[in-house]
Amino acid sequence: MPELPEVEVVRRGLDTWVRGRTVCDVEVRHPRSIRRHEAGAADFAGRIVGRTFTGASRRGKYLWLRLGEPDECPEQELAALVGHLGMSGQLLVESSDAPDEPHLRVRFRFEDEGPELRFVDQRTFGGLAVADMVDDGAGGQVPWPVAHIARDPLDPLFDDAAFVRRVRATDAGIKRVLLDQTVVSGIGNIYADEALWRARIHGERPASRLSTAGVRDLLDHARAVMAAALAEGGTSFDALYVNVNGQSGYFDRRLAAYGQEGLPCPRCGRPIRRSAFMNRSSYFCGTCQRAPRGRPAPER
Repeated sequence: MPELPEVEVVRRGLDTWVRGRTVCDVEVRHPRSIRRHEAGAADFAGRIVGRTFTGASRRGKYLWLRLGEPDECPEQELAALVGHLGMSGQLLVESSDAPDEPHLRVRFRFEDEGPELRFVDQRTFGGLAVADMVDDGAGGQVPWPVAHIARDPLDPLFDDAAFVRRVRATDAGIKRVLLDQTVVSGIGNIYADEALWRARIHGERPASRLSTAGVRDLLDHARAVMAAALAEGGTSFDALYVNVNGQSGYFDRRLAAYGQEGLPCPRCGRPIRRSAFMNRSSYFCGTCQRAPRGRPAPER
């Protein structure tokens, strides 16, 4: 699933290619892709046609394109087109004469007759919706489906001290805490494993056993690994994650732990191990990241 760096790459592409453009037509080709918009396809299209995308934003793995007020209805509620890519969703900017993708779900055409915006999703786990904006409690506004999502470590307003307090107040394994989007957003399975490897912390270690300095160090490593991934265009293991121009990211070539089972740890040379974790896998070095006593990670 695309994580924060991959979603941020897509956000930047959207902000470059669709900001300031007015939508003239919306074609919903698969209702499942707008299932979160409970009013249906006609309402979904009606709330977008004639309005201008005024910018692209992101919180964690959620994207949204802000909708400008239409001239004929300036009192309309501020709203946004909200998207979550799920496992295989792609937001692509394509020439209007480019062939339709096999899994094209939603198409947006613009008044300037320039490139279209297409939502392509092979597995249809992702989706789009139009949502009203609400106060985020910090002087800003976000679409209401995003209001419960915590800020991510790359957000300039992320509260490091509050994060440290939340982490040290729970006995849950630290990896579970990193994946809890009410505590911190955007750190998915890949970057949690990479940050923990860099910090030499086992994912099952109780968060409360980490010192304040240890939590801050882990947070610094999470920021560093996601910034490095962002510079490489994200992590692409297959063609299901691409940016708006259809290009893949290359950070998978720099992964130290995630997906590296059996390969030598870049730090100590011992084989990277894999364990079951929340219907997924965790990857770690059994030498550099010692499992806490009484909480061994079963190998698979």
